[in-house]
Amino acid sequence: MSSRLTITNLIEEIAADHNKTLKPLSDDLVLLESGLDSLCFAILVARLEDKLGIDPFSASEEAYFPVTLGDFIRSYDHAVAA
Repeated sequence: MSSRLTITNLIEEIAADHNKTLKPLSDDLVLLESGLDSLCFAILVARLEDKLGIDPFSASEEAYFPVTLGDFIRSYDHAVAA
C-alpha cells in the first residue's frame, strides 16, 4: 500500500472515530482546515509510525511542519525512500 493511501485511509478512519467532518482530501488541502484537531493529528502520526515504522518529524534534525496534505504525504514518501 502506498504512503498516500495509508495516510488518507487513516485520516478518514480517525475522523470517523472522533466524529470529525473532513474536507475533501486533496494535495492542496491546508491541514489546519482539514477538520482534524491536534489530538487527531497526534493519533495519525502515532498510527503511521506503527504502520510504516517511521516518524519523519522526530527523525529530522530540522523542525519542519507541513502545511498541506501534499506536504504531509511527501514528508512520509521522502522518509520511506531514505
